[in-house]
Amino acid sequence: MSSCTVCALKADHPGIVLDAHGVCNLCNLDFAEDLLINYRYTNEVFTQFQQAPPADGEFDCLFMYSGGKDSTYMLDKFVNDYGKRVLAFTFDVPFESEHAAQNIALAREKIPATFVVDSDDDNIKLMMREVFNRPATKRPGKYLDEKLPCVSCRTFFVLRAILMAYRQKIPYIALCADPQQILTMESNVVEVVRGFYQTFGERLTGTLFGGELEELLFEEEQNLPKIVFPFIAMRHEYEPDRIVEELRAKGLYQSSPLETHCTLLPLLNYYSFKNWDCMFYKLNASSHVRSVKRSAQYDRNTFSLKFPRSLDLADVEERLGQVVMAIAADEGERAAHETELVDLFQRMGATEDAARFVSRSFLDMRSVAADLGVRLS
Repeated sequence: MSSCTVCALKADHPGIVLDAHGVCNLCNLDFAEDLLINYRYTNEVFTQFQQAPPADGEFDCLFMYSGGKDSTYMLDKFVNDYGKRVLAFTFDVPFESEHAAQNIALAREKIPATFVVDSDDDNIKLMMREVFNRPATKRPGKYLDEKLPCVSCRTFFVLRAILMAYRQKIPYIALCADPQQILTMESNVVEVVRGFYQTFGERLTGTLFGGELEELLFEEEQNLPKIVFPFIAMRHEYEPDRIVEELRAKGLYQSSPLETHCTLLPLLNYYSFKNWDCMFYKLNASSHVRSVKRSAQYDRNTFSLKFPRSLDLADVEERLGQVVMAIAADEGERAAHETELVDLFQRMGATEDAARFVSRSFLDMRSVAADLGVRLS
């Protein structure tokens, strides 16, 4: 299988096309026009938000708060630097990491926002079961098809947040997507709703939301909340290492980015390997490879995770795929799998404690799948 000569993405990766020189469309910046349009729009909305006077209601914005480094950092900034009246919205996903929950508890103690927790275990499990069990899109697929379960889960609770903001007449929703995620997310509320209908159809969407989304489709634009992406507007200031350092100094963060992932990370990798023969973080890792090759001085080379400069991407991906599929098939010894996983995650830059924490979640993949009703082949 041929791969991009710059970033090592395989030729059959979803949404990837190699040119005559073996360079992929991401490295050739074929998406640049769409990216610039999204950047321009998010910059405008973020500027409007920063300059907006206090809203008529109780809150200036609904803030999507997950307990990860990005949302914790921006929640602190919104409240203490921008002086916004914030409703911190946390969707209580049944797959939440214990470390994310601990960070949320710290924020509730130290940040003077109003915190609210939403949940809908039955429906989000129903949706995730549908996503994992349905046949994948045929190749070559579209950009981010390998991350469909993750994108679907995020969209589900974004829609829950949109409905809450709409009902309470909160004018803005803050979503801490990192700068690399702008191509994966709609900035317009109506387009978010339409995209969900297109993915899941009218029947399942009606089951999941009880018909409430239809009202958003026909509402006047000025009555709908606007989505703010602060990290995309501030992309030149986005430095994950500095963010974690500042949060720890304030006592707001006691983990690593890997440790705040939800417990579905192993299944997300299983889905990616089974359907697309790639690891879940392949796009991020390829961004690392691309950046190192283009600038030897560029150290922070991806947004969600920071990969070591010496990473052998092809070797890590091959070995991770083997162990993930072996666990899914209930083959091999647990101790041997754990040893392999700890080594792989340390190669990807995790500390030993973080590597062991994440490895244990991979070893429990079959029980998580059984609880969710996901069929492992």
